[in-house]
Amino acid sequence: MSSEAEGRFHILDVSSLTSVHPRTSRRAMLRTDDGVRIEAVYEPSGASVTDSAVTGTAVVVAHGFTGSADRPAVRRAARVLAERGASVVTFSFRGHGGSGGLSTVGDREVLDLSAAVRWARELGHARVATVGFSMGGSVVLRHAALERGTAASADAVASVSSPARWYYRGTAPMRRVHWVVTRPAGRLVGRYGLRTRIDRRSWDPVPLSPVEAVPLIAPTPLLVVHGDRDAYFPLDHPRMLAGAGDAELWLERGMGHAENAADDELLARLGDWLTRS
Repeated sequence: MSSEAEGRFHILDVSSLTSVHPRTSRRAMLRTDDGVRIEAVYEPSGASVTDSAVTGTAVVVAHGFTGSADRPAVRRAARVLAERGASVVTFSFRGHGGSGGLSTVGDREVLDLSAAVRWARELGHARVATVGFSMGGSVVLRHAALERGTAASADAVASVSSPARWYYRGTAPMRRVHWVVTRPAGRLVGRYGLRTRIDRRSWDPVPLSPVEAVPLIAPTPLLVVHGDRDAYFPLDHPRMLAGAGDAELWLERGMGHAENAADDELLARLGDWLTRS
């Protein structure tokens, strides 16, 4: 491993890192460019080793707000994606799970995703795709725009249940989220009730919004997925995102919000799209 990579990550179990991706599961602690420790999990592809067009792809999964790498919905997504032929990297955003730092609710989380993508490449994957849910969906969009052409770039991007714009309070669930994020009492609920540690500081400057990021992603393949029963963000959000650039749009009948609402059939289709696009 290069000295540059060693300075960027602290990776556990480096003995089998080679130019060919490993066939065993592993956990690691990654270090982001701003020094935050991020827990990550690698699951090898369930496909035959002879299917190199599929097994060469790693999919990095970005969970939603209050999620983590070990939440059941994230583990289920990793299992289904691996069954469709992708090796899978899951991780916990800063302020979530076993990661360090404080959640900035979609801003500096781009650095967490970049660390996970670079780790997938260090493990030998020449092709890395990203899929994100809700907050993670906004992060994969911003990451694809900001990291395009770098060593941390994604080769395909799927954004599920993402907001199109910041500060949206048009639904009751989002008004509750804003209370959790912006109020001292809400942040206590976040820490002790939702196991999410939230930065009390406001954004300064306000980061690039998801809809502003979309036009910067091309020519990277982009998929926008949204449920027609999403209680957090109505359908104008995915339509705005898809209309802002060159994106494929899936509107899922009967689906609610994010990874908890993504059934195995949708996850399998996502796996096929991410490994083949």
